[in-house]
Amino acid sequence: MNIKEQYNLADKRIIAWMARYGITLMRVALGIVFLWFGALKFFPGLSVSDDLAVRTISVLSLGYVSPSVSLPVLAAWECAIGLGLVFGKFLRLTLLLLLLQMTGTFLPLVFFPAETWTHIPYEPTLEGQYIIKNLILLGAGIVVGATVRGGNIKPEPKTAREAKIN
Repeated sequence: MNIKEQYNLADKRIIAWMARYGITLMRVALGIVFLWFGALKFFPGLSVSDDLAVRTISVLSLGYVSPSVSLPVLAAWECAIGLGLVFGKFLRLTLLLLLLQMTGTFLPLVFFPAETWTHIPYEPTLEGQYIIKNLILLGAGIVVGATVRGGNIKPEPKTAREAKIN
């Protein structure tokens, strides 16, 4: 076998492995992130997002939900998302909770622009960057959601043209 054939064989095997395990690894990694960040919120002052989170919830609730309630509820919510993802259980509910939580994470960009932007809309502060990175978590959640009814990644899917011919 020549070097090109060896490369192609190795490439196919690596891609097949990634297709087989990639979604599961992404789901578990996403779950660990939610579980970890949620657990930090049970200990006030450990999470850099505590202040923005409780103030955002206060704005959303018109001041009716105090930080002493909102932070533990948010912590439990994020831990529930994390556990659902890590164990792959109740994924529809887990992903709904994730979508709702992610929606809330972007609100400080609007509610508190002085703290989340140096120059709107192109230069976020460190807090703003922390929020914007959640686009990755949201995207990962959407990909995991695409598998709830058995969807998967194929290492070498047929192209649309090949599918029409066959």
